[in-house]
Amino acid sequence: MKWRSLEESCPETDVRPLRNIFAERKDLIAKYVPAETQAVNARAVAELKQRRLAENILAVGTKVPEFHLQDHDGKSISSPDLLAKGRLVLCFLRGRWCPFCVGQMEAMNLVMPEIEHAGTTLAAVSPQTVRQSFFMRDQHKLRFPLLFDAGNKVARQFGLTYRVPDEQKAVYQRAFVNLPFVNGDDSWELPIPATYIIDRDGTVLYASANEDYTQRPEPQDIVQVLTGTLSG
Repeated sequence: MKWRSLEESCPETDVRPLRNIFAERKDLIAKYVPAETQAVNARAVAELKQRRLAENILAVGTKVPEFHLQDHDGKSISSPDLLAKGRLVLCFLRGRWCPFCVGQMEAMNLVMPEIEHAGTTLAAVSPQTVRQSFFMRDQHKLRFPLLFDAGNKVARQFGLTYRVPDEQKAVYQRAFVNLPFVNGDDSWELPIPATYIIDRDGTVLYASANEDYTQRPEPQDIVQVLTGTLSG
């Protein structure tokens, strides 16, 4: 199955809510992915939810650990470097092989002007290698840095990591999702998707994570948090 980019999905810029884009991708999965494979992925998500992984992530009001990572070009970037520019939106994703990660990153790309206007920097963190991050940024025309979190060291400090269960690992291998190649290690460890807003002093202002990789915050909600216009 070929996952279309937002540009391919629509001849004009796709400004639909992210939930609508994801609903379209879920419909394609329901139509084309074998039921037994869907069941394996559903069990993996249910197991993570049972562990309540998302309830124990780095929380609002805490300070983020300082990190130094390589970006998609192999350039060293640190959290102090990013926060020196102002607030930071930091997205943790699984990798370029995940259609929901791709959809979220493309959608975040569209609100970059609004994020920057709010005096904020956007960056994404994943365990995929520098080379894979370069490919993702280039293919999807992303305008923000993709940071290589080798061995999920930073994601682990944020409380986001888990090991892919064996039956899901077998599914990924059959689908040619070779995590040891993509991530450069054989841990079969991933982060649950998470989005943070971090103040320039390193304090977490907003945190959203979900064990279900098909659930992500709406980019416009992130913008509204930054501008103080989010209701409720």
